[in-house]
Amino acid sequence: MGNDYLEPPPAPFLDIKELTKWSFYRALIAEFVATLLFLYITIASIIGYAVHGDDECGGIGLLGIAWSFGGMMFLLVYCTSGISGGHINPAVTFGSFVARKVSLPRAVLYMVAQCLGAICGTGLVKVLQKSYFDNYGGGVNTLNSLYNKSTGLGVEIIGTFVLLYIVFSATDPKSNARDAHVPALAPLPIGFGVFMVHLATIPITGVTGTGINPARSFGTTVIHGKDVDWDDQWIFWVGPFIGAALAAVYHQVILRASAAKAIESYRSSS
Repeated sequence: MGNDYLEPPPAPFLDIKELTKWSFYRALIAEFVATLLFLYITIASIIGYAVHGDDECGGIGLLGIAWSFGGMMFLLVYCTSGISGGHINPAVTFGSFVARKVSLPRAVLYMVAQCLGAICGTGLVKVLQKSYFDNYGGGVNTLNSLYNKSTGLGVEIIGTFVLLYIVFSATDPKSNARDAHVPALAPLPIGFGVFMVHLATIPITGVTGTGINPARSFGTTVIHGKDVDWDDQWIFWVGPFIGAALAAVYHQVILRASAAKAIESYRSSS
């Protein structure tokens, strides 16, 4: 009995032909704009929380920050998934590259577009709310002084692993075939996953929000422009990339059994 879904072939390592297609550049634009909007809304939410502090009537609280990240991710993935895949996160792009879902040129240029979008989105917040932005830390990711760097790195790895595990599961061909009657279902668990990870890790990485998205961390650090902001920046790149790679290997090798399928196919053909 045949499958009721199509198994997409692995993406080539170097696909130079896609550089000549308008759809490729349209995807880059979509990633840039989506990341810009993501950073604008979420960093504005963080600044608003910092301004109102513990005011239960005027502030959104840490729960509101987590909702802003998760809700915006859900909406933007829904809007861009059919154009660029809705990555909006270099860690998602890197994990997709490890899982052979995107080529190297696409992965690199996606990350560039995401980082530029993050810089522009954060810059827009600073232009519109300069005094608040400068006085309340600019939404920069910094490690809470109560924790050491290895702890921060660990929670970034685990948090990104959770996110990428959800991303791969929600976008799996089997899931798409099973849930084809609910077109918004894939972005929903991804956004909810971002929300849950932020709930768990905001206290560890400071009230300015957790990482699990190197573009988000990079954009705020560039715009805030303080030398001290760069001290922990590596944590918000190395951690997410390790977590993304682990999730990609786990999904492809264990859950999808790609290695076992390859061995079985080789044995049957020989």
